[in-house]
Amino acid sequence: MPLLNLATIFYLVVATALWAGNAIAGRLLVGSVSPITLSAVRWALAALILLPLGWRIFRRGSPLWKNKTRLMLLGIFGVGSYNILLYLALQTSTPINVTLIGASMPIWMLLIGAVFYQVRPTFLQLVGAMVSLLGVMVVLTRGDVFALQGMELVVGDLLIMLATILWAFYSWMLSRPGSSAEREWPWADFLLAQILVGLLWTIFFDGFEIASGQALLELNAITISLILFVAIGPSLIAYRCWGLGVSGAGPTVAAFFANLIPLFTGVLSAAMLGEPPRLFHGLAFVLIVAGILVSSTRSRHQSVKAS
Repeated sequence: MPLLNLATIFYLVVATALWAGNAIAGRLLVGSVSPITLSAVRWALAALILLPLGWRIFRRGSPLWKNKTRLMLLGIFGVGSYNILLYLALQTSTPINVTLIGASMPIWMLLIGAVFYQVRPTFLQLVGAMVSLLGVMVVLTRGDVFALQGMELVVGDLLIMLATILWAFYSWMLSRPGSSAEREWPWADFLLAQILVGLLWTIFFDGFEIASGQALLELNAITISLILFVAIGPSLIAYRCWGLGVSGAGPTVAAFFANLIPLFTGVLSAAMLGEPPRLFHGLAFVLIVAGILVSSTRSRHQSVKAS
């Protein structure tokens, strides 16, 4: 049974903090780099950086390619489709809608686990999901949850919903190795294989952006720095940490940590604007952490019992 220990918490917090930084960088790049082109450049750079460590996947006898179908699904779900759908969703949806819908990930994670992996959610996990979601609502509405009454659903909301579901499948697949030998694969090879599949998928869609004349890539010191950050932090480090976190805590508990992303994003945004953290930030943090602790109670109890 997965165990939520300090190392696992560290991995999941680092991943979510870096993805919050990705949101900030993405906002700063609006008008300088078009969405799908940004995703393509991001993953192309990530692949080049990882290549010296994961080059073994190009060997004819690499064991990874005996599981081509699984690697293709992991690459499309986690690297390709999720990021494309997220960037596209932000073109028509609002940040509050996108983040709130994304905060439904623990619920989708519980549902997919029950339907496809025969892992039934506990009552405490359902309670934790609701508490954590409330924490996200607090930070996004700046303490005024009645502001949600003004939300309007658009096409982008459906796109981010699909992205959230695909990420839930990706996380479950990470926690369920396709073979007993998979745990022995070098992490760089495994991640590079996913990135290459996702990159090909992204380049395919980027072709449509280029053909429509909407592709944009303006390079200067600021944009280059931001793109490098996105390629290294949110892409390589965060994905590696998320994989380790999911292996340690399980996909269900890990999903609750994803709700820290809007909190970190809000705090980083406030810091960039010179604003100190507000009371609602603290309240949101307490609620999100409470959701994590409640949802992981069963895992800890069962681990003690098993020992």
